[in-house]
Amino acid sequence: MAEEELTVYVVDDDEAIRMSLSRALTTRGYRVDVHASAASFLTAFNPDRYGCLVLDYGMPEMNGLELQAHLNKIGSDLPVIFITGHGGVPESVQAIKGGAVDFLEKPFRQAALIERIDAALEIARRQQAARQAGQQRREMFNRLTARELEIVERIVERPAETSSKEIAAYLGISPRTVDHHRARILEKLGLRSIIELIAIARQ
Repeated sequence: MAEEELTVYVVDDDEAIRMSLSRALTTRGYRVDVHASAASFLTAFNPDRYGCLVLDYGMPEMNGLELQAHLNKIGSDLPVIFITGHGGVPESVQAIKGGAVDFLEKPFRQAALIERIDAALEIARRQQAARQAGQQRREMFNRLTARELEIVERIVERPAETSSKEIAAYLGISPRTVDHHRARILEKLGLRSIIELIAIARQ
């Protein structure tokens, strides 16, 4: 599965800052999506798109911390970098506790922000890779029959009782039938051992 292009979202009610950041980031090759308010961002936000959020703290209606709290509430793990001309220590502590990558005070050096953005995008790449790996694992297990899945579940639940005889006794079938199913499970999943099966199933 190919890696999707990452997006740097910029949410700031100051048009000059929005435009300045948009130009600087676009020139450096980043894909940028700018918004003047939290409401505008939420209307356009697609949680399936990976990237990071450069977020102004002091905005009217919904401020940056409130937007961060909303994203956390809906289960978004979008990495957030706060920029602010208003916030102090309590706000920065709250932002970091909420999972923010950093909290930069205006005026900040553009190079410092780029450095934080690169760190946030690296987090996003790891998130994307983990989700894609999870999807691939789900697709692997979708190849199994109901009985094969039942055997996998038993093996994962009771890793100390994985012999064909023990599984057969639990399921009320013959050990030879379990042997056949185990061989088919490993073949379908492209695995070499029950140890590999347990590790992947637990993930």
